[in-house]
Amino acid sequence: MNTRYILMSLAVILLLVGCTTQQQNNTGGVFIGGTKGVTASFEPLGIKENNVYTVYDSEGFPLEILLKNQGEENVPAGKVTLKLLGPAPGDFQHIPAWTITNQQLIDKVSNLNPQGGEEIISFTPGEFALLSNTKQVTGFTDINWNVEYAYDYKTYLIINDVCFKGDITDATVCNVAEAKTFAVSGAPITVTSVEEDTAGKGIVLVKVNVRNAGTGKATVPGREFDQRFDQVAFTVDEPEKWECKSGGRENEARLTQGTAQITCRLKTALAESDLYVRNLRLTFDYTYKESVQDKLRIKESVR
Repeated sequence: MNTRYILMSLAVILLLVGCTTQQQNNTGGVFIGGTKGVTASFEPLGIKENNVYTVYDSEGFPLEILLKNQGEENVPAGKVTLKLLGPAPGDFQHIPAWTITNQQLIDKVSNLNPQGGEEIISFTPGEFALLSNTKQVTGFTDINWNVEYAYDYKTYLIINDVCFKGDITDATVCNVAEAKTFAVSGAPITVTSVEEDTAGKGIVLVKVNVRNAGTGKATVPGREFDQRFDQVAFTVDEPEKWECKSGGRENEARLTQGTAQITCRLKTALAESDLYVRNLRLTFDYTYKESVQDKLRIKESVR
């Protein structure tokens, strides 16, 4: 066979695969998308020496965290909780609280604000942290500062062109048994695929595959985190028409190894004459927890 013909055929196949993949999750201008929510990083702790922030034991240093909202859900004031972990609290002065919250609304990513909102949170407001007088340093000591932060967040899903067809033998208008395009908002809990099927005469079934695409843990708001799995709550926009379950639980999903499937089923069978297309919307509600770490080297002062 002609080599040029083979190469052209492969190019066409790859193009078709790419187009199919893009169509499956096409935000279509509804959402910007992405798999990030609130991110955190330490502001500089001191002067860097050999790529490590360094101060003398007689110097103060700031403990400030930069929060950025890189997803598509606004974060109100007081909804991000930050816990300072690592060294013993008694080893340092001028850290009035080791658990604090954000003080301002942190805006979501949008077309008008593509970078998202941000806020700098300080564990040392108006002062600098300082090694306690009772803590001695010989040569130098390295301190790993850890901040665990948790925040309430939501993911929005719009499933396009769900086919409502009472007679599945009718080949017109739309298809029931197929993958559906969808739009999902930028967030660490995301949707990877949606498929429609039937569950008996006139009963439409929609399967939604959910994934924790971030590095943190998720739980239902107000509930403790479980190390065995992630947990998210979800609601459908027309609960009087749809029953949505995951693993037998209604309006709640457990993500084992970071994934789960949600099944939404019509409560009432369609009439045989029903034939139309509509969108289906779901909202995922959860608290997300992550952590960030940085190192500070404290050197002995020359005395």
